[in-house]
Amino acid sequence: VQLQASGGGLVQPGGSLRLSCAASGMVFSINAMGWYRQAPGNQRELVATILKDGSSNYADSVKGRFTISRDNAKNTVYLQMNSLRPEDTAVYYCNAQNWAFSYNYWGQGTLVTVSS
Repeated sequence: VQLQASGGGLVQPGGSLRLSCAASGMVFSINAMGWYRQAPGNQRELVATILKDGSSNYADSVKGRFTISRDNAKNTVYLQMNSLRPEDTAVYYCNAQNWAFSYNYWGQGTLVTVSS
């Protein structure tokens, strides 16, 4: 499975960005897809995940501001980020897991910078 992420960039506080991640290869092996992020000096942390049935999970820090969605026909996951804060600045990584949740696939990171 290969994951190709896009959509990062520079945005002012309070602004919005949308990240996309397209999966290719053995996509039938994937159940969960999602996003993690890593800020300088910090560990990588969960942002949001979504299963193939549409059920989702969010980090408390992004609840109400970020929305994860998925197009199974396109094997693509999206992260709509609204009301962005400087503390959301990080490299965002696309993630996919197999049906047993025993293996992780990672995309290349995409940098999100929230700054005035």
